[in-house]
Amino acid sequence: MREADPMLAVAAPRVPPIRLVPSLGQSRLLQALEAGLEPLVTVLSLWLLVWFFDDELGSAWLIASVVVFALAFPGRPQLRLSPGRVVAGTLLTWTWTAGLLLAMGFATGHMNDFAPAIVVNWLWFAPVAQLASHWALRTAAPHLVRLQGPALRAVVVGLNEQGCALADRLVGAADTGIELLGFFDDRTPDRQYGADRHRMLGRIADIAAYAKANRVNLIYLSLPMASQPRIKELLDALKDTTSSVYFVPDMFVTDLIQGRTDSVCGLPVISVCETPFRGPAGVLKRISDIVLAALILLLLSPFMVAIGLAVKLSSPGPVIFRQRRYGLDGEEIIVYKFRSMTVTEDGGQIQQARKNDARVTRLGSILRKTSLDELPQFVNVLQGRMSVVGPRPHAVAHNEMYRGLIKSYMVRHKVKPGITGWAQVNGFRGETDSLEKMEGRIRCDLDYLRNWSLRLDLYIIWKTVRLVFRDSAAY
Repeated sequence: MREADPMLAVAAPRVPPIRLVPSLGQSRLLQALEAGLEPLVTVLSLWLLVWFFDDELGSAWLIASVVVFALAFPGRPQLRLSPGRVVAGTLLTWTWTAGLLLAMGFATGHMNDFAPAIVVNWLWFAPVAQLASHWALRTAAPHLVRLQGPALRAVVVGLNEQGCALADRLVGAADTGIELLGFFDDRTPDRQYGADRHRMLGRIADIAAYAKANRVNLIYLSLPMASQPRIKELLDALKDTTSSVYFVPDMFVTDLIQGRTDSVCGLPVISVCETPFRGPAGVLKRISDIVLAALILLLLSPFMVAIGLAVKLSSPGPVIFRQRRYGLDGEEIIVYKFRSMTVTEDGGQIQQARKNDARVTRLGSILRKTSLDELPQFVNVLQGRMSVVGPRPHAVAHNEMYRGLIKSYMVRHKVKPGITGWAQVNGFRGETDSLEKMEGRIRCDLDYLRNWSLRLDLYIIWKTVRLVFRDSAAY
C-alpha cells in the first residue's frame, strides 16, 4: 500500500474530530478574523497592484473586487493546520478561484477591460499575500486571545479516552482562550486513561466545592451515558456554581461519520452516520459535478468518438459496456464504460480483471491503464447517477460478497459513486485481490465521507490526472 498523502490520513482515526462541545474551538475574534482576512487580503493585493502600475481604480476593478470577495468569503479556518496543508490548500483554492475568474472574463469578453500586467502579477502576488497574512495571524493569535481577557478556567470530569482527547486538544491549541486545570474521576489510577500525563484534582463529589473555590468557568462531563443517576446528582450539585457545563458524549467509542448535533421536533439528537451532502453542501457538490462533467465532455467529445470507433473496429461487441452497480443508498444504477474486454459480464459472479487477463483486448489494456475506458461515466454524472469524485462503484456481485465480510462496507453508499476517489489516489486503484486491499479501499472511502470538502475533491482530481499516466496497478 502506498503511503497516504499528508493532506488526509487514510486510516480511520480512533477519535473523530470533536464537533459536539460548543466552547471547544477558537475565540470568536479569531473566527471572525479568519473568515474575513483571506478575502480582504486578496482584494487589497489587487488594489495595491492597480496603484503600483498607476492604473485607475475604475468600475471594472471595483466590480472584479466584489466578485473576488464573494468567491473568497468566508475564509478557510487554517490556524490548526500544519504549514504544509496551509500552503497546499491556499495554492489549490487560489488556482480554482483564479481559473474561474479568468474563464468568466474570457467568456464575457471583459478581459480587455483589465491591464494584462496587473492580472499576470496578481496571479502570483495574491497567494503570497494570503500566506503572509496567515502567518501573521498565526503569530498574533495567542496575543489576541490574551487581549480578550483572562483565560477561561476549565476542568474535565472523567479521565477516559474521550476526556483525554478533549484535554489534549485544549492543551495543544493556543487559540482557544481556555486553561485546563485538570481532571476529576472516582476510578483508581490503574483504571484511569492517560493518568500519567494529566493532573488529577479530586473525586467527582469534590467538583462543586472546587468550582466555587477556584472560579471554574467551564466543566466538561466526559462520563459514560450509562451513568445517568450519577450525572443527575452531579448536575444538581453544580447548580450551586456559576460554571458552564457541557456534556462530552461517549459517542467517540464508535466511528462517527459526519457526526453533528441536530434536532427532531425540538428534541436534540446526535448524528452518528450521515451523508456530508445535505443542504448547501449537496447543492455545491451537484453544481461542481455538472460544471466539471459538461466541460470535460465538451472538450473530449472528438477524442471519445475516436475511441468508440477504435473499440468497434478492434474487436466484436458493443462500444459501450453497461454494468449494474450500486449507487446512492444502495440503489442499482447502470454505469457506462468503453468496452475493454471480449466479454460483457454482469451476472451473479464476476471475476475482477487481473494482470495479463486474456479477456482484456489489446486496445482495452491501454484504455484501462490510462482510465480512458471510464470517460462515458461523465454522462452518468450529468444523469445524476454518479459524481466526479466519490467511492468507486463495485459490481453488484462484489457488493453482495464484501458487505458480509467488511464492517461498514455499505456506508460508502451514503453518497453517489465517483469516477475517481480518495482510495484510487492512495494506492487502491485496480484489482483488489485480497480482503486486506478491499478493507483499505473502504477505509479510504469512509475517510472521504468524514472529511469531504470541495477543496478535497479538486485535490483528488489533480492527483488522479497525475496518477493515471504512471500507475501500473490498473489492468
